Amino acid sequence: MSDLSHPAPPFDPELAAALAAAGDLIPSTITPEMIPIFRANPMSVPIEDLLVDRSVVFTETLVPGFNGDPEVLVTIFSRSDHIPGGPGIFYIHGGGMVIGDRFVGIGNVLDFVEHFDAIAITVEYRLAPENPDPAPVHDCYAGLTWMAHNASELGFDPDRLLVAGGSAGGGLAAGVALMARDRSGPKLCGQLLLYPMLDDRNETISSHQIDGIGIWDRGSNDTGWNALLGDRRGSDEVSIYAAPGRASDLGNLPATYIEVGSAEVFRDEDVNYAMRIWAHGGVAELHVWPGGFHACDGFAPDSRIAKLMIQSRLRWLENLFKG
Repeated sequence: MSDLSHPAPPFDPELAAALAAAGDLIPSTITPEMIPIFRANPMSVPIEDLLVDRSVVFTETLVPGFNGDPEVLVTIFSRSDHIPGGPGIFYIHGGGMVIGDRFVGIGNVLDFVEHFDAIAITVEYRLAPENPDPAPVHDCYAGLTWMAHNASELGFDPDRLLVAGGSAGGGLAAGVALMARDRSGPKLCGQLLLYPMLDDRNETISSHQIDGIGIWDRGSNDTGWNALLGDRRGSDEVSIYAAPGRASDLGNLPATYIEVGSAEVFRDEDVNYAMRIWAHGGVAELHVWPGGFHACDGFAPDSRIAKLMIQSRLRWLENLFKG
């Protein structure tokens, strides 16, 4: 149950109604035993269905893995009337490191493809626990590197390459941004981190408040991080690329957008990440949506807060790409 010494913030009434309507279909806590069940019932809508009534086409290819790792499957989206020279978006899906596929949450990315005439790539990274750290972040970095190296052939401006992700994908996006900085890798113009999963330690006030309520609670967080890190979790052996919240130096990162709900596990670690980017002289825009539960925009897309979230991302991207 939530920490009685720090009662959880209330959910926005409209979002609370959406949670109540979902009932037991969306459990607050995902246990290890539930992982096969979720995998057997895909979270994403078939991509062909998502592309109905959109002027978007896609191709798929295998790209070289990281330092001899297995090849990585990526899907490449573009407008059917694409004109080369627009931005590039490398997208990483969520799912707590243990579930989901490259099409989870892709709807917003398709909006960006249409709005900005962007090239977007989404990556099928390996999932834990079968493939623990560093497999997921290495797969994502391999895909990002391939995208950057093939900017001309893909038809986007390499100076406007963005990494984006939600939840676990947001944490992996932050991880590959740190890798790109530290390895002198692809130059990124920005990182779009949507309610990112950043810190394996699960020690913040918000991580105790959101326990048995909402979506992706404290117990779910334990499930995801234990699967990814195993016995290393909580120790000094955890890499900053797996858990970017552990990074002591957040300098020299691209312009950053971070959003999170006030009533979700990741609130405090995400706010802290933005604060430390500022402390290192960086540029970050932070939104804490009042009453928002984790990934509420995906579960209640017609809600007022979800619409504001989408508008804010779009405005930030417009400013970023113009700059």
